[in-house]
Amino acid sequence: MHLIDTNIFLEVLLARGRKESCKKLLRKLRDGKETGVLTDFSVHSIMVIMDAFRKPNELRMFLSSLSAYKGLHIFFTDLSIEIKAAELASEKGLDIDDAVQYSATLSAGAECIVSYDKHFDNLEFPRKTPEQLV
Repeated sequence: MHLIDTNIFLEVLLARGRKESCKKLLRKLRDGKETGVLTDFSVHSIMVIMDAFRKPNELRMFLSSLSAYKGLHIFFTDLSIEIKAAELASEKGLDIDDAVQYSATLSAGAECIVSYDKHFDNLEFPRKTPEQLV
């Protein structure tokens, strides 16, 4: 199981350069050929970002699509995970959003985090890109 970072969805939603690789991975998650978790923190972050880009239709479609993913589940962070994130932020030199993802990856027992964010390199678990998984 993988933790899917916010930027994987944003590549697709904002039509960025690596969207095709991300789409391939997301299709595997949708079809249940891969398994992963997406934090509720990521969902909320995507909501804020899509609102800032004034993309309400794309946001609505993203939120509606989440229930169709057979291999993707929402991982809800609780206060203990967020406290751990605050500790990890200073210990590992991460900003708080990366620390929340890091803490959730550890708590969920994910084998890796799928992300383009190099801040996750050299931690207790590997960072993989969609290109490495598809």
